[in-house]
Amino acid sequence: MANIKSQKKRVKTNEKAHLANVQTKSDLKTAIKKVRTSINDAQADQASIDLKIATQKLDQAVTKGVIHANQARERKSKLQRAFNNLGGK
Repeated sequence: MANIKSQKKRVKTNEKAHLANVQTKSDLKTAIKKVRTSINDAQADQASIDLKIATQKLDQAVTKGVIHANQARERKSKLQRAFNNLGGK
């Protein structure tokens, strides 16, 4: 690590941001897994609730800059398509 005081502070700040980003991504992955599990189990009511939560978490991750907006759109689209196909099963 550098001997410059401002750089030492920056390293600490970067570490805090990294931990926050890791936590946000982990929450996001968990929410998406819940949606997929509900869809696979053909639980439409639970899948609807989980889809709403996952969508909110994706939007939140974009706002925080953890993932790119286009990636969030693509993930939401895939989840919504899977949910829509649930009725056809």
